Amino acid sequence: MFLNYIKDFYVKNKLKNSLHDLKSNILSVEIETVGLLIDASHFSEKEVLINELIANGIPKKSIKVIVYRDRFKSNEVNSQVGFSDKHLNWKGEIENPNVNDFINEKFDLLISFYDVEKAILMLITHNSKASFKVGFSAIDKKLNHLTVDTNVKNYKVFTAELFRYLKLFKQNIIQ
Repeated sequence: MFLNYIKDFYVKNKLKNSLHDLKSNILSVEIETVGLLIDASHFSEKEVLINELIANGIPKKSIKVIVYRDRFKSNEVNSQVGFSDKHLNWKGEIENPNVNDFINEKFDLLISFYDVEKAILMLITHNSKASFKVGFSAIDKKLNHLTVDTNVKNYKVFTAELFRYLKLFKQNIIQ
């Protein structure tokens, strides 16, 4: 337990030092692919969230989901790709090929759906090749291009604000 705390502290410190290099992006393309990074330790309604995205015009086949949990049961079968802290080593490298594939995929939009700072989640958001990143304002604001001031329990408010701002960006690009 104590060693996990030290590892988490070390990785967060390394991550914060590398956040100075973040480039700001303005969404300039139509959203065709969406990456959804969910902390299921604090939010268990991922299907409802996916349905909110679909209701706002994102095709289901365009959404790729990856789920973090503090602990996975050994016999648990999950339809979505899952991972935990045990996939993060002391060097701040992720040792799960599915997570690394998610990081390297070039999404038009990455939704970091977590509002508690956890080293592995922040690392995935930071290293993601997504063009535009959206998250919660409770997380370090340097990680995301757009932050929404709410919490994970208010997923409807989050999606409403997200799509409101995306429409504003789209209107500004057209003009």
